[in-house]
Amino acid sequence: MKNGRDTINQTAWIDTAYELLIASGVSAVKIVPLAKKLKTSRTSFYWLFKDREEVLTALLQRWERQNTQAVIEQSEKYASSIVEATLNVFDCWFDPAVFDSEFEYAIRSWSLQDLAVAKRVSQADNLRLQALREMFIRFGYDSLEADTRARTVYLIQIGYISMHTQETQDTRIGRVAQYINIFTGQMCAHADLERFAARHRARFTPKEMAAQQEMTDETDINARHYRG
Repeated sequence: MKNGRDTINQTAWIDTAYELLIASGVSAVKIVPLAKKLKTSRTSFYWLFKDREEVLTALLQRWERQNTQAVIEQSEKYASSIVEATLNVFDCWFDPAVFDSEFEYAIRSWSLQDLAVAKRVSQADNLRLQALREMFIRFGYDSLEADTRARTVYLIQIGYISMHTQETQDTRIGRVAQYINIFTGQMCAHADLERFAARHRARFTPKEMAAQQEMTDETDINARHYRG
């Protein structure tokens, strides 16, 4: 029979630490509870890790790789317009496989108790905002407006996460076109909405599509200045 060292690797411990962090916060991420969940001995932990801090560091690194990298990659993804580019970023908020909002909430809650973690969160925020700012600049916005719009996109979403706001996907998807208008100054075309909805297995009703088309037809002339 294989012992714990043979059957439980570092990833399993970190996965379990992630589960405890999401469920109960960082104070729950301790060696004995981890070992109990994995049905192994406390001693086996020390075959793989020096101490609890090493696991906590691994959690932070996982968060940075997943969530911060997701915002950056989605901001840099090919798009033919700022509307399409912003919808690419919206994929983060609609697909937990791209951006893990529960993980984000847990890390930000942890940062309120730990200055070193707060510093990591601040660094992540700066990297994400820089990527969003550069996205707007690519589509012709000047640096000040790009920065303001990037902050509007990002800080509103982080506010949603920090407040643990609960909405159905139907409610959120129904607001997408209005958010795009607010964030970019442009309106979603019918095709933009259909492509976005298809990616998320969602569906706009004919009434919603008609309303969005009407909004598109009434786009303000000043907004057209930014079309790329």
